[in-house]
Amino acid sequence: MVEIGNAARAGQTGSSAVLRTAEGHVAAALREANKLVRLRTVPPADWLALSRHAIEPNGYFLPDWELAVDASARGRSGVLALCGRNAARTLTALLPVISAWRAFKLPLPVLVSADPYGDLATPLIDGRAPVDAARTLLAQARASGAHAIVLRHVTIEGAAANAIAIALSENGLAPIVLRAEQRACLEAATDAEQLLRDALGPKKLKELRRQHNRLAEHGPVTFEVATTRDAVARAVETFLVLEASGWKADRGTALMQHDGDAAFLRRATTTMAARRQCEIVTLRAGETPVAAGIVLRHQDRAFWFKLGVDERFAKYSPGVQLSLELTRHLCADGGISLADSTALPGHPMIEPIWRGRLPIGDLVIPLNRNDAVVALTVAALRGRAELRTRLRTLVRAFRTVKEKYQ
Repeated sequence: MVEIGNAARAGQTGSSAVLRTAEGHVAAALREANKLVRLRTVPPADWLALSRHAIEPNGYFLPDWELAVDASARGRSGVLALCGRNAARTLTALLPVISAWRAFKLPLPVLVSADPYGDLATPLIDGRAPVDAARTLLAQARASGAHAIVLRHVTIEGAAANAIAIALSENGLAPIVLRAEQRACLEAATDAEQLLRDALGPKKLKELRRQHNRLAEHGPVTFEVATTRDAVARAVETFLVLEASGWKADRGTALMQHDGDAAFLRRATTTMAARRQCEIVTLRAGETPVAAGIVLRHQDRAFWFKLGVDERFAKYSPGVQLSLELTRHLCADGGISLADSTALPGHPMIEPIWRGRLPIGDLVIPLNRNDAVVALTVAALRGRAELRTRLRTLVRAFRTVKEKYQ
């Protein structure tokens, strides 16, 4: 600051050369001040304070979850952070980010929202002055040298995206929608039994009650909710075993199969439980756990992370049975107004039960007008998405032919 002040006074004397030097120093100082930081260096107290005031909840960007991901989860560590701060240096916006090369193997000066091991990357934006907070986030991204931000899996009609859109509009810019989908959510401020009757109908509910009764032949069916740190520490081990007992283990994607993933989940769930931000629900037949799910909580919203089932009981639909009980549990909780399934659109198990729909998609946030890098980014990502769609179609066709002639 002394250097900048001296240069400014020299500029007032009319020395254009010194003024240009001062401008260069100012620009360098700004770049240094706004340099991206390692996510793990963000002060936890600042992060927690921001999460309490966030205009839109995101359980996957709470500090206890995302720092656990960053510490050990496969391919998700070493994340950077965009940290917007106001004039009082209060943290008003936060978005974990990685490079476009790391995310997509694209050699472009673009930042991409980091994968928090849950399909939601809506940034935390201070709800007390959301547009101001969005401005600080965009300003830091520009100062870092980025030409755009790619937000993956965000609520494209949510309050955070709206604040960013307003801040962009002040510079004649607007978000670009790369992908838009609808995924299942639960409007929890309603009567659970009426909701289930409307969603499934009497015939399907009768069939599920029959399966429930058959499951009870293996022992009384009970629904447990672990909320304390110790209870969650025990329940997460049950979840890990269940998740690794089926097709995920066959594909090598079960969390328990990778030490770093299991360590992240154990750390995240227990630390969040201590803040009442995580609970694990378990369905048992007698002493045998047949299904378990992890639910994060942030403000008035719940986020269903993952489900694990014992596939030996598949004919009794344990995942669906757990979903029915979870629906009743969340609807009875006056602190929850909406639950995000964070499931893929079209998910065959949850969509027939949770009939609410949450608009989710990917956005490109341009940082400068008429930027060729932005146009190139959009074209590259759309082309990449089209190629992936064609490859999936070919794979499905191959599997169909293979099954036909086996």
